[in-house]
Amino acid sequence: MKTIIHVLLILLALPLLAQEEQVKDQKAQEKIKAARIAFITERLGLTPDEAEKFWPVYHEFATKRTALRQEFEQAKRNPNPQRTKEENERQLLDLSFQLKQRELDLEKEYSGRILNTIPAQKLIALRQAEQDFRNMIIKQIQQRQLLEQRRQQFQERNEQRLRQRNN
Repeated sequence: MKTIIHVLLILLALPLLAQEEQVKDQKAQEKIKAARIAFITERLGLTPDEAEKFWPVYHEFATKRTALRQEFEQAKRNPNPQRTKEENERQLLDLSFQLKQRELDLEKEYSGRILNTIPAQKLIALRQAEQDFRNMIIKQIQQRQLLEQRRQQFQERNEQRLRQRNN
């Protein structure tokens, strides 16, 4: 009976743990978004008036760009089962070119709209600021992973030493 209760408690706790992970991911995404805004605002030297006009247009653009990229990822994950692997790969290649063109068209459209909010010099600097931010985030993630690996190795060595002492 105790075993059944333990199993039920674990089964009930699993969705809560998954929900907790989603909350953590959402908080992390919100932190990254806030950091992106601060980084780009500072890097471009946006005035408060420029920032007020720029960010709504930029967010709209970024949302549409993300949707295009997700469309490609979805196509990669879900090949057509009625086609051969080669046909699916060719279709994926064609789709990638179509999406790149749509992304370019989107960038052209929003560049015009963004130019109504900030000068061309700042728009040109935007792409580099986005890349620099991306690189900074990747570097931080890599550093955290390395630190976690070192912690695990340290723990494993300590556990090994304790086992040797106890034997």
